[in-house]
Amino acid sequence: MIRFSASIVLAGVFALAVPCAQASSFAGTSAGAGYASSGATSGSTSGNDKVVLQARQDAAGFVASDGRIRGARLEAALRALREGSAEAQAASDMELARAILAR
Repeated sequence: MIRFSASIVLAGVFALAVPCAQASSFAGTSAGAGYASSGATSGSTSGNDKVVLQARQDAAGFVASDGRIRGARLEAALRALREGSAEAQAASDMELARAILAR
């Protein structure tokens, strides 16, 4: 029964990720570009990008659980995104988590 439930959760995560990748998302806005360029000016894009990319699994769990599951990697990525972009500071955690999944 546990295996069946995990399969349903994973199917839901993938179902949510597909529309996010197809639709216009936060990642495609100037905030996504601002975040990427802020790391480029400091000469360290790999550090922040790595934090965000490592948060994909946590972001998927967050989105699939409608915000009830919050992982440490997602929290670190949300901080990194908000430090790098004023627009990201105004975005909700759910918007940012979906943007992470759309990357």
